[in-house]
Amino acid sequence: MTSAAVITVPTFAHAGSQVRHFFGTRRHAMGLCLEVGIPLRGIAGVASSSWTLSVKQVHGTEALVVDRALAPTDRFVGGWDALVTDQPGLMVAVRTADCVPILMHDPKRRVVAAIHAGWRGAVAGIVPKTLALLESRFGSRLEHVRISIGPSAGVCCYEVDEPVLDRLSQGFPRWNKVVRTRRDGRAHLDLKALIKEQAQALGAPLKSITTVNLCTICHEDLFFSYRREKKVNGTMLSAIGFSLRRG
Repeated sequence: MTSAAVITVPTFAHAGSQVRHFFGTRRHAMGLCLEVGIPLRGIAGVASSSWTLSVKQVHGTEALVVDRALAPTDRFVGGWDALVTDQPGLMVAVRTADCVPILMHDPKRRVVAAIHAGWRGAVAGIVPKTLALLESRFGSRLEHVRISIGPSAGVCCYEVDEPVLDRLSQGFPRWNKVVRTRRDGRAHLDLKALIKEQAQALGAPLKSITTVNLCTICHEDLFFSYRREKKVNGTMLSAIGFSLRRG
């Protein structure tokens, strides 16, 4: 569902799971003071008792796993494009402005992940690698993991050139399923479809994958867009985490 500031996914709601999540909009982003690599409290849209952590993103496939409680003095120096945690009271967050934010939730093993995927990270397999990490590190089973693909540059607007198509064809055998060629010969990439195809190929059930079908380039009222604005005027924040347990 969509509110004035954030977008949430009904399929993530689960009685007793205590999971919190959102895909942010440009309105939500206004006034955010989140610093990369530094856990902070009091972020808009997040419970005041929870930490929020965002790190430097480098368009790679490495994941930062946070499996301990955080302290105010913690600093995470380095670059990662996926954050994974099983710690209650911690929201892991990614920042996007056309790239794809992906949120994962395993209610059985009580672990969550937030992923930043541009075309480089998607082609290199950041989503399959993160799913494999959930399985190997936390014992997750793919049929239990819920995946939500958030707002990003849509196939309607995301034109790509030959170097991107070359990398895509080398790294993804079914690349023609996620590329549309226009009448003028220009190619448009469906990043959301690419990520969905990769998750399904690994064994994630279709019913466990949801997609927010909004294009960040089209919807100037809702989102920042690097492609549309030709520079970084701002980024949206998307996050997921478990509330602090009570009792």
